[in-house]
Formats: sequence, structure tokens, C-alpha cells
Amino acid sequence: MFDDDEEEYNDSSLSEDIEHFEAHLKGQKLKFIDSDRLEGLIDHYLIQGQFNKAKIAAEFGIYQFAYNPLFKLRKAQALGGMGLLQEAMDCVVQLEKQEIDSAELYLTKASIHAQQREHKQAIRYFKLALEHSDPAEHDYIYLDIAIEYERLAQYQEAIDTLHQALKANKQNEAALYELGRCYDALGATQDSIEAYLKFIDEQPYSSTAWYNLGNAYSKLENYDRAVWAYEYAILINEEFGPAHFNLGNAYLSLEKYHKAIEHFELCMKHDGDDAMALCYIGEAYEQLNELELSKHYYKLSIDLEPMLPEAWLGLGIVEDLMGATKEGIVLIQKALDYDPENSGIHHVLAGAYQKIDLRSEAEFHYLKSLALLPEDQEALTDYISFVSESSLADAQQFILQFCQDHPSVFEAQLHLINIKWQLGQFAEAKHLYQLCLSQNASSAKQIFEINPKLLDDNDFLYLAD
Repeated sequence: MFDDDEEEYNDSSLSEDIEHFEAHLKGQKLKFIDSDRLEGLIDHYLIQGQFNKAKIAAEFGIYQFAYNPLFKLRKAQALGGMGLLQEAMDCVVQLEKQEIDSAELYLTKASIHAQQREHKQAIRYFKLALEHSDPAEHDYIYLDIAIEYERLAQYQEAIDTLHQALKANKQNEAALYELGRCYDALGATQDSIEAYLKFIDEQPYSSTAWYNLGNAYSKLENYDRAVWAYEYAILINEEFGPAHFNLGNAYLSLEKYHKAIEHFELCMKHDGDDAMALCYIGEAYEQLNELELSKHYYKLSIDLEPMLPEAWLGLGIVEDLMGATKEGIVLIQKALDYDPENSGIHHVLAGAYQKIDLRSEAEFHYLKSLALLPEDQEALTDYISFVSESSLADAQQFILQFCQDHPSVFEAQLHLINIKWQLGQFAEAKHLYQLCLSQNASSAKQIFEINPKLLDDNDFLYLAD
């Protein structure tokens, strides 16, 4: 909205005007300031977020230059910045009555509507601003419109508008980031990949596009392609800290732990110490079985961010791996204190309690984990194994109820088949397996991972074929 050219706002005359005006605010008489210099002074205060000073200067402009509507517009902008939205709107309406067609007027009114959460009205006036504005400003206005569509949860409209923004200015990185957010909201990750690949064909040196492409591949757990995209982002901009961070995560998922550590360290080299980066380095060393180093980095992470649950969890797991399970439980419980609805922490804590044969505590946390995230296959498998140690009948009773409560969790049906087979209920087990095969033949074959002994059962093998 404002021209913040460095020469205009940093010259000596502006400094003199600021000094003179602020002396007036302290009680000195205000001398005459010509219209252009007063406008520059007000713009300076608006850009700096000093809205009350901008309002006072705009009111002086209205008094001195009543013929110039710009000062009333600046007052509206200052009032909007102060959150005095109705007063700001009153100023804009007065200007509209003068039949002034101005992109800046429409932008101001749109912004006030946006602050009032009147998003449809905001879109209307942003579009009017487009009609009256310089084409060089169109990408930013399209971005404003897209954000209003996002606030209305109209993500496809937002995506279409963001493509307009990028058509107007392919260098608009904010539009690229918003595009990724909209595709995420729609769950249209594959569409986002196609859009970014098409954009990269035209703009191959956009590090932001390569970075967003890597994020999309990561969401699909296609980590090899994610690495490929992130590495291009870094090739274009080697100081791109977030790309190093996400590349480290991708390498962590690929179990390339030394490469992961390298990029987490590069992230911090460019962007400064980061608690999550330190935590993930700790995780990488944990996976490399360098447990003392792992502890060191988890502790560094906690020093930087004492309430980070991931670091407390990692530290607790390392203590458990080093044979100090009781001490580990204390630390894992600390992680749970900071993130009590985290199913994964409950799962880890259940396993630790099971390890020292505190079965009631273990059961509590297994059940809490599954209540929070029923589709967690690993937690479900571990709990059924835990219950089966004491009673297959109890395990069957649990899984029957679980299947009833969570019919969409396909793997639960496979566990039921396995328990029936172990109980000698072979006919029922095979009948249920036939049903599972008819629903999803590929996933049904996971039964042999749950219980490899079924590979020796010719009837099951015949059904699977």
C-alpha cells in the first residue's frame, strides 16, 4: 500500500520532520510542514506501526490541507491499525461519498472488512482495488484475496487466486507458501506436486518451489523424492535453513542418520540454535546406538526449550535403553506432562511399565494410547500381545469390542483372526480371513506379518493365493 523506498524514508528531511513532530507531541509548537513531507511522515509512522502518532499527524493534515482527501485516508489506516475499526470505516465511507475511485481507498476498506471478519466484503473491495491498481501490485492483492478465501475455508477458490498471483509475479514467495497451505487443507498433496512441478518447469531457480515440492513428497512419505527436491532448494540457496531442517528429517526417515545430523547442524549454522534440530540430532545418535551423544543432544535441546516433550521423551527412551528403566519412566512421564494427549508418549510409557512388570500401569497407558489414536497399528499389536500373555480369551474379548467401536481399523480384523486361530477356532478364523480378503486382499496378507506361523497353515496360504 505504501512506497517504502529507502531514499524517501531515510533522508535527512524525514529525520528532521520526525524530530520536529515528536517535539510537538511533548508540548512544543508545531511549525508548518508541507503536504508531501507530512505524507512521508505519516507513512513512516504507519510502516513502523506507530499508529497513534500517524493518526495525530493525519489529523493535522486534515486541518491544514482540507482539500486533500489523502489525509483522511491515512487517518482511516491509522485507526484500523489501532483496532478502532468502526471509526476507520466511518472515515472511508465519508471519502466514498466524495466519489473517489482509488485503489488505496478500496484496499483500506477491504482491510477493515478483513479485520472485522467480514471476508466476503473484504474480497469484494480487494477485487475493486484490482480494477484501479497498477499491474505491478496485482500479485499482492491476489494474495490478499486468497487469504480471505482461506478464512472462508474456500480453498479451491484460494488456489485459483494464488495461481493468478503467481502469474502476475512468479517471484511472490508468500503466494507459493500459501498455495502449499491450501493444498494441505484440501488433502490434495498429489495436486500440489503437479502444480509445483509445472511451476518449476517455468521457474527452475525458485528455491521456495523446490522446498514446497519437498514438503509435499514428505507428506506422502516419499522421502527419496523429498530429498531430491530439498537438495535442489539448497543448491539454489545454500543458506536455506528450513530446507536443511526438512532434509534432515527426510534423511532421518530414510535411516541415513549421519546425513540427517549433517543437515540439522547446517540448519543451525544458518538460523541459529534450534531445540527441535538438537532433539532430532539426539534421535539420530540414539538410532546409531551412540547413547551418550544422544543424551548430550537431548539435554541441549531441553536447555534451550525446557518444555519440549519430544526431548524429554527421547531422554527417557535413552535411559531405558541404558538399563535405567525406572529413571526413564520419570523422564517419559515429564514428556507426558507437557503433552498429555500424545498417543505415542502413552505407548512408550506403557512399554516401559510392561518392562518392569507394572502391568496395571502399562494397561492404563496402552488403552489411553489407543483411545487417542485407534489406528496406531503398532500400539494395537503391542497391547494385544500384552493381554495375550495373560489370557487369549481376554485378548479376544478386547479385540471384538475394539472392532465394533472402530470398524474402519482394518488391521483389528486381522488381529481377531489371529487370536481365533491361536484359540483353535480355525473355521471362524478362515471365514473371517475370506471376508478380509474380499475387502482388501493386499492389506489382508499382513496377517502373515502379525503371525508368521500362519505361513505353515496350508489353508491360509491357499486362501491368500
